[in-house]
Amino acid sequence: MMKTNELETCEVRELHEDALKFVQAHMPEEDSLYDLAELFKVFGDSTRIRILFVLFEAEVCVCDLAEALGMTQSAISHQLRILKQNKLVKNRREGKQVFYSLADEHVRTIIGQGMEHLGC
Repeated sequence: MMKTNELETCEVRELHEDALKFVQAHMPEEDSLYDLAELFKVFGDSTRIRILFVLFEAEVCVCDLAEALGMTQSAISHQLRILKQNKLVKNRREGKQVFYSLADEHVRTIIGQGMEHLGC
């Protein structure tokens, strides 16, 4: 009897050449897959997710982000730097304030689809 936490495996070894050729022909370069994995690591931090969720709703300044999330501006700025380096947020200066927003619709789609996947 198989335990519920065991992975199922093939009982016989039979390769499906057509499927393998198709996958190999369409597999991105290793560097691209590495970059994609690094991008998804950025989403692995709950503070950064909280920041992205605020920016999903509105463009806000660092002061507003800090207040909304109950954090210091310094802590928010550190996370924003990581998000900006990974091209997930952009900023604009207005006088003495800096406003942040999602970098583009791709980021909005990633956040939206993640929430939809979770049933939120």
